[in-house]
Formats: sequence, C-alpha cells, structure tokens
Amino acid sequence: MEIVMENFSLERKGANIVLHISEELDHHAAAQISKTTDVLIEKGNVKNVVFDFSGMTFMDSSGIGMVMGRYRKMHYFGGNVFVTGVGAGVDRIFSMSG
Repeated sequence: MEIVMENFSLERKGANIVLHISEELDHHAAAQISKTTDVLIEKGNVKNVVFDFSGMTFMDSSGIGMVMGRYRKMHYFGGNVFVTGVGAGVDRIFSMSG
C-alpha cells in the first residue's frame, strides 16, 4: 500500500510504515502525517515506523512534536520508531530538542 500526499509519501511494507518526507515539515504537514500514521498504527499490526528525512530541507518544532508523538504511540503499542536521512539542519534541531 502506498499513500502520496503533498508533503510526504507513505509505504506500508508488512508490519512497517515508511514515511518519505519531501522538502518542508511544518505544522500543516506534521498534522497530516500524524493523522494518517495514527490511523494505521491504531488499526494494529505495525511494528516499526521509519521517517525518511533525506528529501527534507526545512523542519520546525512541530516536526519534532510529530516524531515524538509517534514515538510515544509506538512505544505504547510495543513498536519502534526510526529516523534516517537526517541532514545537518535537521540533526541540529533533533540535538537541540534532546
């Protein structure tokens, strides 16, 4: 299954969800990603959520909140969250947020 939205695409591969974030992750995109991902997680049978930031050029604090929210949800359901393709700018935001 694949879902393509304006700011991201989502692939469901078995028990894994892979989100490819494109260009900007602002509050609008973060809300869309959260809603779409939460529906799939709550339906069950999701073990891993992978955020691929390799195509992203900008992320604000709502992006951190979106990732942390999915982390908490997956922890509750016994799953994992992974982040890949983190550039220097995004890495700096993650480091600042702890």
